[in-house]
Amino acid sequence: MNITDYIQNEIQPLRLNNSVKKAKNLFDTFLVTHLAVVEKKVMLGCFSRDDFESIENDASELVQHRHLLNSFFTDEKTSAVALLKIFSEHDTTIVPVLNTAKEYIGYYELSDVLEAFCTQPFLLEKSETLIIENSESTCSMSEIAQIVESNNGKLLGMFISKKEQDLVQITLKISVEDLQEIMHTCRRYNYTIISMHENDLYEEDLKSRADYLQKYLEI
Repeated sequence: MNITDYIQNEIQPLRLNNSVKKAKNLFDTFLVTHLAVVEKKVMLGCFSRDDFESIENDASELVQHRHLLNSFFTDEKTSAVALLKIFSEHDTTIVPVLNTAKEYIGYYELSDVLEAFCTQPFLLEKSETLIIENSESTCSMSEIAQIVESNNGKLLGMFISKKEQDLVQITLKISVEDLQEIMHTCRRYNYTIISMHENDLYEEDLKSRADYLQKYLEI
């Protein structure tokens, strides 16, 4: 996926000499959370729809409200995952895009990026989801990849899904016929299996031993 294919220019950026009324009309027409403000290709920031709801003087120029500008943007080299993080952090439906010369060239819209992200093999290809945990200091992405591949698995992707003190949880998407050997090897390398799986022979063995011990104690 080439994320730059999703850069849009349908909504023309605002200028500081535009009126508040023009900005409100654009917000109502395109139903976005933010609008970019650009002067001579230089990105000045974004105005938020929420901030404009409290402005009563529609005839005033945007320059009078420059203090309300929010500063966030991305570049042409960003990844879909990094882009989604920007959308989330700024609670926005659009993210302005700058080229290598720091000039405004358009924007990404959240719905487009989500659609593009959901077409990735990481999500579409039939696979198993495995969540493992280990200390951050001993966790190795290359080691995890080797564990998967050495057990005839195909690693479609992985990411850190939780981080708490020194512990990290890593979510893996794996294309494999049988997950048992991968889980077994992960445990041998001191990774804790967090996700629940049917036919987990290790867990079943532990459960049967616990049941046997309980019966023994009841004798």
